Order: sequence, then C-alpha cells, then structure tokens
Amino acid sequence: MQRPDLAKAVLAGDRRALARAITLVESNRADHRADAVKLLETLAGSGRQALRIGLSGTPGVGKSTFIEAFGLMLTGQGLRVAVLAVDPSSARSGGSILGDKTRMEHLSRDPLAFIRPSPSQAELGGVARRSREAVALCEAAGFDVVLIETVGVGQSETLVADMTDIFVLLMAPAGGDELQGVKRGIMEIADLILVNKADGDLKPAALRTLADYAGALRLLRRRPHDPAGFPKALPVSALAAEGLAEAWAEMQTLAGWRRESGHFAARRAEQARAWFLAEVRAGLLARLTTDPAARKALTTLGDAVAAGEATPAAAAAEMLGRLA
Repeated sequence: MQRPDLAKAVLAGDRRALARAITLVESNRADHRADAVKLLETLAGSGRQALRIGLSGTPGVGKSTFIEAFGLMLTGQGLRVAVLAVDPSSARSGGSILGDKTRMEHLSRDPLAFIRPSPSQAELGGVARRSREAVALCEAAGFDVVLIETVGVGQSETLVADMTDIFVLLMAPAGGDELQGVKRGIMEIADLILVNKADGDLKPAALRTLADYAGALRLLRRRPHDPAGFPKALPVSALAAEGLAEAWAEMQTLAGWRRESGHFAARRAEQARAWFLAEVRAGLLARLTTDPAARKALTTLGDAVAAGEATPAAAAAEMLGRLA
C-alpha cells in the first residue's frame, strides 16, 4: 500500500492499515524510516487527540488482566480503545514472545479495540523505541483512549510518563510498606496507584497495602497543577471487574482538571519537545554505526582503550570531537 493510501486508510480507522503503519515506523530500514517520517507528517494535521494512559507495574501484578477488563468497560461505553503492549526482548537472542494478545482474548476480538504488542529491543524505561510514533498513529486512527502497557521491570520505568497524559501504577497486595511508597522514581510520578487483586482471600492484604500507599502519598509534595487529593490510591479487582469504573472516573476528573488549567496542553508541548530531542540523540548514535568514518574511529579508539593506551573518558571526548 502506497503512503497516501496508507494515510487515508489510517484516518478511516482501518485497523489493518494501522497495524501496517506501526510496522512501518518500527522498521530500522532507511527507506522505511523515510516513508514513516512522511506518513507521520501527513497524519499530523488530523487534529485528533486521545487520552493517553500509561500503565506500569511489576511482572505478575495483573497488568494484562486489568487492561482487558478496563478496556472492555470502555468499549462497552462506546469508546474506541488502543492498547500498545511492550514486551521484553531477550538480552541474548533479541527476540520477544509478544503474547499479550493471547492474554487479552476477549478484548482482542472487540471491534472497538486494537491491541499491538511490540518488542522493547534495547530500549530502557519500559517502552519501545517507537512507542511515541505508535501513539500518534492510534490518535490519527480515531481512538479515544490509548493504553500503553510497559514491560514491568521496576522503579526506573518512568519514560512512559513522558509520553502519556495520565500515569497509572498497578500494585499487588503485600507489595511493600510506607517506605516503599515514598521512594523516588516511579512512585512519585504516578497519578493513580491501583492496588489490584482486591478480592477473595487477598482482599484484606490488598486493603492493608492500599492504606500503606495512601499514607505514603500524603507525605509526598502535592503537585501544584493537580486538584486536591491527587495522586490517589484505589483498590481494584481486574478479575472481578470491581473498582474499574471508580478508577476511570478519577482519570477523567484529573484529565479534565488539567485541560481546564492549561497543564494538559503544556504537558503535550513538552512531550513533543522531548520526542524531538530523543530523535536527535538517536540520530547521533546511529551515525556511529552507519557512517564508515565514524565506525572506523569508534573501533580504533575502542581498541586503544582496551589496550590501556587511552582512558575511556579521553577516548570518548576525542570521539565526540570528531563527530562535531
């Protein structure tokens, strides 16, 4: 499919075209990258905007189960929901299982939903290299809500907050005490902390964990751009589909407040700036492997460092000087 036809199909909400467009922007081939940039420029004028929600949590906390239950609730209200699930890549082979669709069997068959698993590859921060582009494509396709499920690796997984409007942290019962709650990093940037599995035998433990995190959040400095009471901690049960409506109501309240205060638009502007800077950094790094002269200098200086003939800092400074 040619680029103008692909753009037209994406704007029409064609899910297959959207999948092809995401494949295009994720490709590392130079010709594909040029086509991807043109496609994104074509779609940038659509003016469509979705509510971007980032979701993180440790492995096994029930992210996929929560997203399916939450997504089905949203599609039940007539909303179109896109899920971008980032799957960890093997450090040895580079491969990924990409099995999130199988975990969301019912949501994947919903005509109002779109699920796209992507490999994290070498990216840190819990997201994929082209997650920002994938979000932009989903917005152009007319989706109302875009959910970004991160890899789920720990407290350093904060990059998703730089590309979303609301950041949700999913926690498991007995996941820690108040000290865990006040740790800097992923905890202090969360807008909502949802304690999952608040059902059955785990409900008492979930409520105790909820109280711990609620107490910890009261110790954190309130953000001036948010209404009173945020960030909040709430109990949910993805398995029993309980607490989901309350969580969605809080997300809407927070998003509405930020829109009215102007923070929503300012945040989007800063995210666009961060996207630009990330592309510049990636382009500079790419020169080290694609430019023959840079690659040769990198090898020569690396050999000198390995042989003890130069310090890493001095060799790095020389390499940067050659790129200038």
